[in-house]
Amino acid sequence: MFELFRAGGWVMWPILLCSVAALAIIGERLWSLQRKFVAPPNLLTQVQQWLARKELDEQRLNLLRDSSPLGRILAAGLVNRKHSRDIIKEAIEDSGRHVAPELERYLRTLGTIAAIAPFLGLLGTVLGMIEMFSGIGSRGVGDPSIVANGIAQALVATASGLGVAIPAVMFYRYFRGRVEGLLIDMEQEAIKLVEILHGERERD
Repeated sequence: MFELFRAGGWVMWPILLCSVAALAIIGERLWSLQRKFVAPPNLLTQVQQWLARKELDEQRLNLLRDSSPLGRILAAGLVNRKHSRDIIKEAIEDSGRHVAPELERYLRTLGTIAAIAPFLGLLGTVLGMIEMFSGIGSRGVGDPSIVANGIAQALVATASGLGVAIPAVMFYRYFRGRVEGLLIDMEQEAIKLVEILHGERERD
């Protein structure tokens, strides 16, 4: 494996760094974007129970705010529950604008890795071709190792770049879709809360 790595030339080092960074981001986002951490399914039900029992105090609001991104959005609405519907919605929307970038954390970096990895592989291909033709120009075509080394560098670098880029693109698309789905779910939960606070929806 190390010989194969060396065959790709120095460009394999930035490709390796890209692969490590991509793996770290993918692992972190797979863990962090679980629904139970972002939008727990029973959170609104818990809030309804607190409201029905008149148990909603500052301590429970802080607990709700620290529990999850959805909890932060719901807490923003509950803090303003004595105000008009428009003010509650504005507070929820403002909180949502702060939550969205947190869910999208590192995705831009993953997208950048997916974009540059093939170009790093292409750079390795070009460098391999340059090495091959330089060797042919200086020593002629009598030594087949010159051609073999140049082609090996080109192919290994290209394959490595694509090997990093393809899964990075797949997971980038997957995470973007997952974030959009979670944001929609949280928006629906926030709308339900507004309706509950204004008596437009029955409390469980």
